[in-house]
Amino acid sequence: MKITILTICPEQFGDFQKTPLIARAVEAGLLDLSVLDIRDYAPGSFRHVDDSPYGGGAGMILRCQPVLDALEAVRTPLSHVAILAPIGKPYVQADAHRLAAMDELVLICGHYEGMDARIYPYADEIISIGDYILTGGELPAMVICDSLMRLVEGSMKKESTMEESFEEGLLEYPQYTRPADYKGQKVPEVLLSGDHEAIRKWRQEEALRITKERRPDLLK
Repeated sequence: MKITILTICPEQFGDFQKTPLIARAVEAGLLDLSVLDIRDYAPGSFRHVDDSPYGGGAGMILRCQPVLDALEAVRTPLSHVAILAPIGKPYVQADAHRLAAMDELVLICGHYEGMDARIYPYADEIISIGDYILTGGELPAMVICDSLMRLVEGSMKKESTMEESFEEGLLEYPQYTRPADYKGQKVPEVLLSGDHEAIRKWRQEEALRITKERRPDLLK
């Protein structure tokens, strides 16, 4: 899978590219990750990528020309382009599965107060990772890359991604490890029983209970 990230803050991705999941995927040839600086496509010695909004208002806006020239430089017929901005559709696990199946993905990181609205039609979709505001789309780009690589075959054990929160429409059941008794807090007896059917039933019931308590909207 090829992922290209367009950003005005490429330095933010240095440590991210060294994280175990991403580094292993690159080393194994499962991921071709490129981070491009939008400023490289801005004219002049100062390489301005932003300007004041027409009509007035606080903050600065990403200009069309540098962003679209950067996109034109990397886009291919196989590219699926997503802009990361608060006005986008909320990102969910189903989107992770959908994007993980694509050959090439281009992520455009918004920044400042927003971007020139004439940029949006050049994207296939606009994605938001939540109903809150960040300084830019760099952190959302990392979130999306991480969520995708967990699903790409060969990057992780398949079993590790099958019973997680959201995969079956529920939150994940509680999990425990040693010691069986920590300061009086004991692991549920059923998990020590060796009865796999009883364990499966307990986990299903616990997933339903936790989802009802914390995310009843998912049960709809």
